[in-house]
Amino acid sequence: MGKFNEINEKIGNYRWTICALVFFATTINYLDRNVLGLLKSTLEVEMQWSETDFSHIVMAFQLAYALGLLGIGRVIDKTGTKAGYFLSLLGWSIAAMVHGLARNTFSFGAARAFLGVTEAGNFPAANKAIAEWFPKKERAFATGIYNSGANIGSIVAPLCVPWIAVNWGWEWAFVATGAIGLVWLAFWWFTYKSPAEKLKEGKLKQAEYDFIHSDRDEQQSKNSAAEHASKQIKWIKLLTYRQTWSFFFGKFLTDPVWWFYLFWLPGFLNGDNKAKLLAAYPNGLPDGVSLETALNETTKFSNMFSNSEILDKLQDVSLIIWPVAVAVVYTISTVGSVFGGWLPKYFVNRGKTVYTARMTSMLIYALLPLSVLAAQYVGQINTWYAVLLIGLACAGHQAWSANIFTTVSDMFPKKAVASVTGIGGMAGAFGGMLIAWSAGLLLDHFKLLNRIETGYGILFAVCALAYIVAWVVMKILVPKFKIVTDL
Repeated sequence: MGKFNEINEKIGNYRWTICALVFFATTINYLDRNVLGLLKSTLEVEMQWSETDFSHIVMAFQLAYALGLLGIGRVIDKTGTKAGYFLSLLGWSIAAMVHGLARNTFSFGAARAFLGVTEAGNFPAANKAIAEWFPKKERAFATGIYNSGANIGSIVAPLCVPWIAVNWGWEWAFVATGAIGLVWLAFWWFTYKSPAEKLKEGKLKQAEYDFIHSDRDEQQSKNSAAEHASKQIKWIKLLTYRQTWSFFFGKFLTDPVWWFYLFWLPGFLNGDNKAKLLAAYPNGLPDGVSLETALNETTKFSNMFSNSEILDKLQDVSLIIWPVAVAVVYTISTVGSVFGGWLPKYFVNRGKTVYTARMTSMLIYALLPLSVLAAQYVGQINTWYAVLLIGLACAGHQAWSANIFTTVSDMFPKKAVASVTGIGGMAGAFGGMLIAWSAGLLLDHFKLLNRIETGYGILFAVCALAYIVAWVVMKILVPKFKIVTDL
């Protein structure tokens, strides 16, 4: 970190202010996205949902997210990062709050679709902002930092959403989290401008501006830059490049893993508590304690720090306060996100090419999710062991994600970054629909057989192997680093 600090002291660090803004936007994005999964058990009772019903609601989000990504990248490339990000976050904040008005499966599906199409703008806009403000040598690190906002949102959500739902009602959990985005909008609108505009205003040093534009392949005259910017890039043209398909399949195969953990991990942990209670008390819980009341106690963060009369009566059952466990998983994954951006930079500084550094790092990260294969086995000993292994797998995903996003700006000019990101994000969303559909069918099937743990075991195996398969596919499509120059 000494060299990192030395560079910032010499040239300035305004670009990290932009990174911070993108980080907080991504935090809000995942805070809003997490609420439904955290309220899954509550809403299953309130709305009488099956696993398949829940999967359909999740799929409504993912379909809308995928369709949103069909055009949002081009919209952001055309309108600019500032306006595109603003409109996207305004839309998803409103959509998040609208969930509080939903009263059945259809209306929840409609609200999720509204959220999906508006949240589609986050990563294309974020990736474009990072490409505008960082040279290639720093982009993976900056991407890792802003992408860790997904983890922070996923940490904050389980610590506050169940509490809001218990004390104010589940409707207010959606409203309160959605309203937070409105605060960010003011900071973004009055802070964000391009490096050239900030240089004119005197907010950006010439040395930092030159550092941002230090990549050799991006050093071009003002006339040439204007000429390229005026050209519209069509998707059909982007789809002719193997680099686009590498990103497409990398996202299609690995994004569904994150979607699965995001929406089903709370249910898995709550279900583990339920299974332990039923196994320990086959003839009924002690002293008239109902199963529903006991499970509600495992949602209260405060029970980690104070005694619960109900849980005290169940001392012979090792129940887990599952919102805390979810927060722990995403805390571990935050480390993976930041480290994921640092490792390729370390390899580059040691003389490796950008491509070799990126692919070597991604192979390492692809191995980490294999740990989840043992999650159910060690969970029989202690649920916290399973939580830690799932956390390690999620850390691997976030490290992978930081680098797969950066492959776009490694191989495409800045003007195409949001569009290519949108194509890959769309692929990831369709992959997420596939795993949501599969999860609903599998879990309902094995729930009827009273063997739901088998369904989760199959899904964990798919999640574990996805990254190795994705790495091999990406390596086959792009065996050597090649920059697209003819757009």
